[in-house]
Amino acid sequence: MTPTPTHTRRLRLGAFMRPVSIHTGAWRWPDANFNFTHLKQLIQTLERGRFDAFFMADHLALLNMPEAALKRSHTTTSFDPLTLLPALAAVTEHNGLIATASTTYNEPYHVARKFASLDHISGGRAGWNLVTSANPQEALNFSREEHLEHGERYHRAREFFDVVTGLWDSWADDAFVRDVASGIYFDPARMRRLEHRGEHFQVRGPLNVARPVQGWPVIVQAGASDAGRQIAAETAEVVFTGQRTLADGQAFYADVKGRVAKAGRNPDHLLILPGAFVVVGRTVEEAQAKKAQLDALVHPDSGIASLSVALGTDASGFDLDGPLPEIPESNSSKSGRQKVIDMARRDGLTVRQLAGIVGGNFGTLEFIGTAQTIADQMQQWLEERGSDGFNIMFPYLPQGLDEFVDGVVPELQRRGIFRTEYEGRTLRENLGLPRPPDRFVPPRSPA
Repeated sequence: MTPTPTHTRRLRLGAFMRPVSIHTGAWRWPDANFNFTHLKQLIQTLERGRFDAFFMADHLALLNMPEAALKRSHTTTSFDPLTLLPALAAVTEHNGLIATASTTYNEPYHVARKFASLDHISGGRAGWNLVTSANPQEALNFSREEHLEHGERYHRAREFFDVVTGLWDSWADDAFVRDVASGIYFDPARMRRLEHRGEHFQVRGPLNVARPVQGWPVIVQAGASDAGRQIAAETAEVVFTGQRTLADGQAFYADVKGRVAKAGRNPDHLLILPGAFVVVGRTVEEAQAKKAQLDALVHPDSGIASLSVALGTDASGFDLDGPLPEIPESNSSKSGRQKVIDMARRDGLTVRQLAGIVGGNFGTLEFIGTAQTIADQMQQWLEERGSDGFNIMFPYLPQGLDEFVDGVVPELQRRGIFRTEYEGRTLRENLGLPRPPDRFVPPRSPA
């Protein structure tokens, strides 16, 4: 592909942290680590690479897999994102800070207050990844015997969104007058109680935090089922997704952007960022060898267990050298389950082969090659409307991140499809997203 020097569209890049890497073998790679000092260095490298955001994935239970596999997983321990990200805000200036918070196992007031606080602490760099929770083990940690039904979780999430954003709009931007002479701290006319009474929540308000710097923290959503796509079209500003091929990416892109338009929103105000597992080498062969070395660190117990999690059913009794059998419906993630089934059917994979793929990096999109070949593929996805950018999954840290920032980023910049400097100070400014107006308190009339 011949590089094009100027573009009207530029890639948006997030960094997926889970907390080390999505790859099951990443913690066994030389120099792998996981502590605050390590994470501080990682996010500072991301900022040097002009990334849009650091995304901290989260779950509220251990993964639903047998102990034989669980004991091999680095996902068993992690920091609470909304404790970690304010600390990282203090050592960065531009990088966005996106955290997962479940609508199934939180209350809206908690989420609204924490993300408003993060937005103020960071100077306007917060983002909320709205999820409905797919791991059935989470229910057992929150006084439930089982998950809410899939459709009901999304119905609750839609109301949850309305409450959270309503609480963020409790105060006008100019509500806190702080008039020392009169002794008036805030103007009551610039404050509004929410008085929400819905099917799932009753919330009076107002929020006891001023309106966020960005108006609202950026809304992120990751569901790819029909219900997930619809709530994204109605509410999200960034969508994390998992298409493995350009054709699949283009179909998802067209579908969700079309839904956004039907919902009366500007499709350009929703950015679609597929997860992309990236391994960089000086040659394509070197990159492939790194990936093979990493995959060799995944124990077979982990592969079958990860496949079971992805399918929402126990795969330990499947014929390893036979095709994937029919998989019954479950109450786990619909889109993740279907993606794995489709991959097995399309590529004619045995259960053993499928477990090897899913056990490594959960079967996501892969860019394995040199800085130039990876940039070629990213440019193609951007120009052919497969995505607006990518949520990068590094194979191992810190080496994999350094290789991307020092190799791929300069190549993207040379082609004119990635920034050389940040556009602004807030996450919205850098993503090109508008600041939402206060829906409830009108602008103050001019004197």
